[in-house]
Amino acid sequence: MTRSLLFTLPQNLAPDQASPDWMSKGDNAWQLTAATLVGLQSIPGLLILYGGAVKKKWAVNSAFMVLYAFACVLVCWVTWGYRMSFGDKGISFWGEPNVALDGNYLITQAFSGKFPNATMIYFQFVFAAITLILIAGALLGRMNFYAWMMFVPLWLTFSYTIGAYSIWSLNGFFWKLGLIDYSGGYVIHLSSGVAGFTAAYWVGPRLTQDRERFPPNNILLMLAGAGLLWMGWTGFNGGDPYSVSTDASLAVLNTHVCTATSLLTWLALDLVFFRKPSIIGAVQGMITGLVCITPAAGVVQGWAAIIMGICSGSIPWFTMMVVHKKSELLQKVDDTMAVLHTHAVAGSLGGILSGLFAVPKLNVLFYGSAGNYIGLFYGLANNRTSHGFRQIGIQLLGILFVIGLNVVTTSLICLFVQLFVPLRMSEEDMEIGDEAAHGEEAYAIWGDDDDMPKSKAAGSVEMT
Repeated sequence: MTRSLLFTLPQNLAPDQASPDWMSKGDNAWQLTAATLVGLQSIPGLLILYGGAVKKKWAVNSAFMVLYAFACVLVCWVTWGYRMSFGDKGISFWGEPNVALDGNYLITQAFSGKFPNATMIYFQFVFAAITLILIAGALLGRMNFYAWMMFVPLWLTFSYTIGAYSIWSLNGFFWKLGLIDYSGGYVIHLSSGVAGFTAAYWVGPRLTQDRERFPPNNILLMLAGAGLLWMGWTGFNGGDPYSVSTDASLAVLNTHVCTATSLLTWLALDLVFFRKPSIIGAVQGMITGLVCITPAAGVVQGWAAIIMGICSGSIPWFTMMVVHKKSELLQKVDDTMAVLHTHAVAGSLGGILSGLFAVPKLNVLFYGSAGNYIGLFYGLANNRTSHGFRQIGIQLLGILFVIGLNVVTTSLICLFVQLFVPLRMSEEDMEIGDEAAHGEEAYAIWGDDDDMPKSKAAGSVEMT
């Protein structure tokens, strides 16, 4: 006699039309949360970081470059960008442009993860947006806003989508080759660092007086933005396993350990060589730590995150403080927020260190199979030397690909844009800043003493 066991799932777990059996409510909830954390890194994180880190006369312009890019990328992303980056159809380096707005498509399962396409599109959008916003950091204080309005959709279309498809799409050339880029060390940080530096070359420098003296107008505001950037990175790296998994937890912890170590390393070097603990320097060290761990966050041990933090706090420091000052090319190009060092150098460093420290077991957790993913040190220890050297070779090849792609595409885009509008603001407008560019000022009410009402100025004099 056969006895069948029948049971009913609790109502909150039972599948229905809105929660199909392939969807994990927990994974979907975390993915939406992680995406929002990444979005907060841009709006308001980098918005107020840039707005506070520049001269007062550039606060509005710098913040508005961030706000515009965030909105513009979203519209372009759902209209054609997402399918070009992650679509089913395409060639080895580029997807086929198509809209991602159809209701039936949005509620079906994404290419990876137990959640719908709508969630994946949102998650990948905030990564695309922050990449453009990081590029803006190299161009603050002089780029013509109309040129920026053209640059954003063009660069998203002809550079970001190629990098994302090649490295992250399941059909991409470097994905199939086995490049390790856990959460964007190549696609986001190396790309934005190289593209920002290249665009800065074509746009030209700030005014001489601005390059010589460019103090932050509000360091506390800058620190608030930096804090949002750091904490938001929990979603940046913690969301990339596409599930609420042990690997996500490891990625989050490694992220913060590496970042703290990098900040302290940068601070120690500033103390040794400049005798003062620089707040701006500490923020730079924080950023390089975040960037360096990104390609490796969930595939390395905690002790490796410490080593990566020491490297990310010292090597970009050296390139910025020593190499930069001795190089004519680096001196010529006006990279306002030093994105070449904080993102391109730190991103490349993270990619190389991933090729050294990646653990086979952790690669299985993230990629689903061991394949050829193995750090060189583990290859040497496990008699898989050829696989370890192969991984380093792929990591280096990926760096060369991203550099070449962004130098070429960014240059072509800048040359195209300047056929229609100047890339750089006029000298007269740069003397004025926000008022000339937008007709608005960040601190219009409490402006310079010359602009204050006489009664207010007189009261100040009397009190002093």
